[in-house]
Amino acid sequence: MLKTIPEIVATIKAEITIVNAEKAAADCQQNDGIIIDVREPAEFAQKSANNAINIPRGLLEMQVLQKFPDADKPIYLHCATGARACFAAEQLKRVGYENVFVITCQLEDICQACE
Repeated sequence: MLKTIPEIVATIKAEITIVNAEKAAADCQQNDGIIIDVREPAEFAQKSANNAINIPRGLLEMQVLQKFPDADKPIYLHCATGARACFAAEQLKRVGYENVFVITCQLEDICQACE
């Protein structure tokens, strides 16, 4: 039986750490973390949070491993709805990152928290 995306995301959410935008922004400043926007470049160009970097979900594992080789680096992921960020967090944990967090709120909230 096939699973729907919401069913898969619900399963992933049980295994990852979810934070709100305010906590992510504050924690990033405190612990030298990074916010990665996993949306496509065109989406990122339209609107993005200050200090967020864009690494599309399809390129994430390869680029993060090159840019941030420290497995303990705090990484905060977001997208437009939270689904891609959840899938991205699952993959980063699979390759060995220890401090992976998903910001699941509206893009506007992330932009506002990172001002």
